[in-house]
Amino acid sequence: MSFSAKELKAFLQSVVETIEENKDYLSELDRKLGDGDHGVTMSIGWQAVQEKLDNEWKDENDCGKISISAGRTFLSAVGSTVGPLYATGFLRGGKEVQGKSELTGEDLNNFWTAFIEGVKERGQAEVGDKTMIDTLQPALDTLKQEYARSGSFAEAFSKAVSSGKEGMESTKDLLSKKGRSSRLGERSLGNQDPGATSSYLILKAFESVMTSVQTA
Repeated sequence: MSFSAKELKAFLQSVVETIEENKDYLSELDRKLGDGDHGVTMSIGWQAVQEKLDNEWKDENDCGKISISAGRTFLSAVGSTVGPLYATGFLRGGKEVQGKSELTGEDLNNFWTAFIEGVKERGQAEVGDKTMIDTLQPALDTLKQEYARSGSFAEAFSKAVSSGKEGMESTKDLLSKKGRSSRLGERSLGNQDPGATSSYLILKAFESVMTSVQTA
């Protein structure tokens, strides 16, 4: 498959819209576990990305530059913990596709592998800690396994998104071990992690754009 810079920008646009649509939902999830501002924080970061999409990136065709700029833009706009996490993901992913205006399945596999491993390294979290890694790590494990098996990135990524959804939903049954919500102890049970949820929404947004590319 081929995925162009235009489609990478379409993915980022889709994330902007998805986060805006789910802003209140994400904050509601966070009210049960933390400060209640996760949706607002994500919206601020992605609205900054929207400004770049509307202006600086209109004629940019280097996928690496777009991704790296997205990471830096998000970090500049968001001062909370989530800022450095997503920034690291986009910076690491962007380095894998620097100088390329058209991405192959192999390029996309490298992008998402670097993205998720970057987030995990920066956040120092593991599966079971009730964080975004509960979404991202299962997605990455499935992506690696399925891509190695089939050689089809599109097929592998769709299965990865399904694994990410299962991971997100599993956070309802986990005790928080990281951040402010870890102070809640048993009271954190029964509540889905907002970070795991927003991570899933981002994966789903990419899958939607990828599917539209395939069917166009």
